[in-house]
Amino acid sequence: MQVNKSLLSQMLKRNRIPLAILIVLLAISCSEKATIDDEALKTAPWQEISQNAEGTTVNFMMWQGSPTINNYINNYVVPSVKKKYNIDLNISGGQGPEIVQLVMGEKQADIDRGQVDMVWINGETFFQLRKVNGLWGPFVNQLPNAAFINMSDPFINTDFQQPVKGMEAPWSINQFAIVYDSVRVTNPPKNLPQLTGYLKRYPGTFTISNDFTGMTLLKSFLAELGGSPTSLDGPFDEQKYNGLSQQLWEYVNGHKKYFWKEGRTFPKEQSTMGQLYANGELLLVYGFSEGGIEEKVLNGLYPKSTRGYAWENGTIKNSNYLGVLYNAPHKAGAMQVIDFLLSPEAQLKKAAVNGMNSNTVLNIESLPADWQEKFKKVAKRQYGPEMEELEKNAIAEPAPEYMIRLYEDFRKQVIEK
Repeated sequence: MQVNKSLLSQMLKRNRIPLAILIVLLAISCSEKATIDDEALKTAPWQEISQNAEGTTVNFMMWQGSPTINNYINNYVVPSVKKKYNIDLNISGGQGPEIVQLVMGEKQADIDRGQVDMVWINGETFFQLRKVNGLWGPFVNQLPNAAFINMSDPFINTDFQQPVKGMEAPWSINQFAIVYDSVRVTNPPKNLPQLTGYLKRYPGTFTISNDFTGMTLLKSFLAELGGSPTSLDGPFDEQKYNGLSQQLWEYVNGHKKYFWKEGRTFPKEQSTMGQLYANGELLLVYGFSEGGIEEKVLNGLYPKSTRGYAWENGTIKNSNYLGVLYNAPHKAGAMQVIDFLLSPEAQLKKAAVNGMNSNTVLNIESLPADWQEKFKKVAKRQYGPEMEELEKNAIAEPAPEYMIRLYEDFRKQVIEK
């Protein structure tokens, strides 16, 4: 709908149109202008985007389960974008399901200017948002700091077997690791037959969490049952899944009498798994960011004897991403914040071992010489493995349907049995 604002003004002066109707018509006009501007952002010069971003308020929805990540965002990123770009960055809690529900609710209500501008996502959430056209883009090539990212890396340009195509910006890259206490467990299992031996020797000290992390472990098991690190590559295969998952559930149900609480209950959060490991009930756990060991040891939660490794057939290596929602009111502001999060400055800060301790997505060799030197001086981990130590056992995330089905079938085939 095209609205002539000059004509509306004249009609108001002549009492030809009520003020309330004028406000509605102007809102429609502004909304339409915002849409036009949104499209222009995809090709606009960065200077213009940066000017549009200045003085905006950007709402960022992200998982807030890590005090270290929260500290990085609240005490470094928020004041930095305010100082550099006069952007007020507001943080709200929410991850995959909450983000998808928010988008679907706003779409059903036909809300043009949503509550949230940018989100922290990957894999399953990316898949679901793409299905409902919940993301805005492509935008990544517009970001100056994206030039420092190796977009030909398959662990970056592909998210759960889905080409990213500029619809989300890589923020961190990491690998899933198995975590154990090297004092109490001298020979940790590296495959399913060895896990059988472990469970019989250390009954009650292992379990599968009923969450994203637990399902990621099951994907490694599924890939092993498939016979190779690449056995789950490609589009979702129903026949393959049915055959392999039957073997998986037979293995889990045949061994769960040796699980924590004899497999009668399964933890729902990683925080619970961490506490059970910290108090010695569990001796074998797992997690992303190479197991999240360094942070937990330095914070006094995990013993200093904690170590990590990759499963013999491979553990998942993936990236996590930042996306802009389809109805974000401040897309230019979101782009500016995301570009800052990809900057050498912010990525270096995020890599600090005593901070967020996150692997950079930047290709170090593409950086200016002074930044290359700074990254080379980042302290190594004392306790957890570096990603480079595990990469030879890295496997790609399978198609998102595998995760969706594992959640559903773990409940039906294991929890409810």
